[in-house]
Amino acid sequence: MKITKFPSALISGDCTTSSLTLDGGSIIDQCIVTAGERGTFFLEQHLLYVVLGGSVNLTCGRQSWTVRKNEMILLRRAQSVSYEKQGSEETGLFESQLFAINDELLKDFLTSQQVHVPQMTEEIGTQVSPMSERLVAYCWSLSPYFNSPSQVNPGLLRLKVMELLYNVMDCSKNIFRQMLQLRHPVRADIRRVVEENYTSPISLDELAYLSGRSLSSFKRDFHDIYGESPARWIRMKRLSKAHEMLRSSNYSVADVAYTLGFENPTHFSRIFKQQYGYAPSRLAVNVDCC
Repeated sequence: MKITKFPSALISGDCTTSSLTLDGGSIIDQCIVTAGERGTFFLEQHLLYVVLGGSVNLTCGRQSWTVRKNEMILLRRAQSVSYEKQGSEETGLFESQLFAINDELLKDFLTSQQVHVPQMTEEIGTQVSPMSERLVAYCWSLSPYFNSPSQVNPGLLRLKVMELLYNVMDCSKNIFRQMLQLRHPVRADIRRVVEENYTSPISLDELAYLSGRSLSSFKRDFHDIYGESPARWIRMKRLSKAHEMLRSSNYSVADVAYTLGFENPTHFSRIFKQQYGYAPSRLAVNVDCC
């Protein structure tokens, strides 16, 4: 299944959700769908996922969470997240709001509040948190904005985002501590980071960020562990996984390419043939690219 990039796919119109934009980027998205929708998105920005009706099952790497009505979860950028949505028993609809929290907005809020960001020695795990009555009311107050998004004043929208962060700070200490950690990630195990994310359309800069290191430190530590560059290791790992998937499943070449984070099926087919001496379509059951 193709990975949808969040929030750029919403800005480009590739997704059918209502979206509010600030400074040319999608910042708040409203999703109202019937039950059963599945998919995967790659987070280009931090995501505060709020569920207002129904529930959603989320999977990222080896972790899974279920977020129910009036609950929220904060997901860090540069990760692929699979989802399956379930509608409420009353209406059969799944309703949510997705808030893209970029580094600039977070910095502006922390600076205006003069919030001290302590040095954190261990990573705060992602977890589902209940929403306060005030935060739920805030989310529903945004509904009219989605009716005429082009008419929403950017200054007002920025204030609404600041209001969101105020409410989160008062509502959930755990979520807010995660937000503080976003700007200064704790060092994580490189093996876990790359094994959980090598199939995502992720850059080395983003992998370094997830590991809590600078790019140069990440490359150095990676080479000490694996004995080769991260770019070569990721490429070989993806190609090996692609070979396995094409031999043992009914995935098409395009499905495999997108699932494993390649730019497009044509690029994937070219480097696959360079590695194995034949096109991936030779192994695929459903041929749609050669």
